[in-house]
Amino acid sequence: MENKIYDFIAVGVGPFNLSLACLTAPIENLDGLFFDKNESFNWHPGMLLQDTTLQIPFLADLVTLADPTSQFSFLNYIKEQGKMYSFYIRENFLLLRNEYNQYCQWAIKKLPNVFFNTEVSMIEYDENLGVYIVKTVCTKTAAVTFYKTKKLVFGTGTAPHIPKSCEALKGKAIHSSAYIQSKEALQKQKSITVLGSGQSAAEVFNDLLQEIDVYGYQLNWITRSSRFFPMDYSKLTLEMTSPEYVDYFYSLPAEKRDYLLKDQKLLYKGINKDLIETIFDTIYAKKVIAEIDVNLRTNAACVKADYNDDKASFELELHQVEQDRKYRHTTNALVLATGYGYKMPRFIEGITSRIQWDDKGRFDANRNYSIDKNGGEIFVQNAELHTHGFVTPDLGMVCYRNSYIIKEMTGVEHYAVETKIAFQEFGVPASETIKSNAFEEIL
Repeated sequence: MENKIYDFIAVGVGPFNLSLACLTAPIENLDGLFFDKNESFNWHPGMLLQDTTLQIPFLADLVTLADPTSQFSFLNYIKEQGKMYSFYIRENFLLLRNEYNQYCQWAIKKLPNVFFNTEVSMIEYDENLGVYIVKTVCTKTAAVTFYKTKKLVFGTGTAPHIPKSCEALKGKAIHSSAYIQSKEALQKQKSITVLGSGQSAAEVFNDLLQEIDVYGYQLNWITRSSRFFPMDYSKLTLEMTSPEYVDYFYSLPAEKRDYLLKDQKLLYKGINKDLIETIFDTIYAKKVIAEIDVNLRTNAACVKADYNDDKASFELELHQVEQDRKYRHTTNALVLATGYGYKMPRFIEGITSRIQWDDKGRFDANRNYSIDKNGGEIFVQNAELHTHGFVTPDLGMVCYRNSYIIKEMTGVEHYAVETKIAFQEFGVPASETIKSNAFEEIL
């Protein structure tokens, strides 16, 4: 075991913790380590399609919204690549997903404290030393190392979500997270069905649509939503991705927060409007030349799914919600574009007593993104949707969150933590609150 006590250890190296690594790099006397069990950084490789973009502007990179002068900015990256003027001429604020992935990989090469092939297998707390003991295992050599740290940051990300109705299809159906690897096999099938309602479903459907006339397969898109909802990018709605809205949402009762999240899915799970229009225009253009077998179905909730080995086909039982009628859909290939969900990491089993939990067994996160009972030892990245709202997975808020976490870890505001950026107010203004006695007098 190393004798050194680190200031923090971060587990998982996705964009959230990678941003933290970049922002903590120039801070003197702050020693942190970043561990990831994967071989290297590769952000959603199964969905790195050629033309797909992020749904946020390039300014929402790993560092710029916290420190525009940082060496880890996207603009510095493309300048080093000799692509600054090409990017300027392109005149598109949205980054290609492949380019964002390459940018993150570039940043990692500049960081000496980020380690891959290193799985955190256990964490315990040493009461005598007042530190956390982190056990790591090298995924290549099985070598075990122990580290001591004052604080922890969990950024282990989310895992592909499989609906209960489709759990029996594991090993048969393909989740969208593995789409690219499976595309060639999919296009050899007579019929393909994409199940889901969000951006990933639209991207997979659009990609398969491009060569539908080449391969001649039937292509279906099924969603339980009442329509193919576009993401709301209006400016006053975007103000909800703000510190003020996080404060407002966090202050609400847990029951109200859970209710709102169900109602706000389109604010972070909708489809890019341009992509919806591209899909329509592509179908229209292809049908002018020749008939293609395309079916788009809404209000269709999948209630049961089986795989028929004899017929080599999937049989879906669907419920048309508005008509309240059930029907059967058969397809040779099935892509589950059913999103992702947070998976509780196993390595926390030794410290569960130090963590705050809500009545549903979720992290009961504090406003400062910590989840420990002392309120400043264990921080989380993208695991507090139910406490901090729909902005939790938003890459546009990563710099704000990490500026906040760094301030909490060090006691110093190294990067300005904005408190008010919106023109609107989300709650009752303090100056206009009606006191109960005054209200009774009015009555």
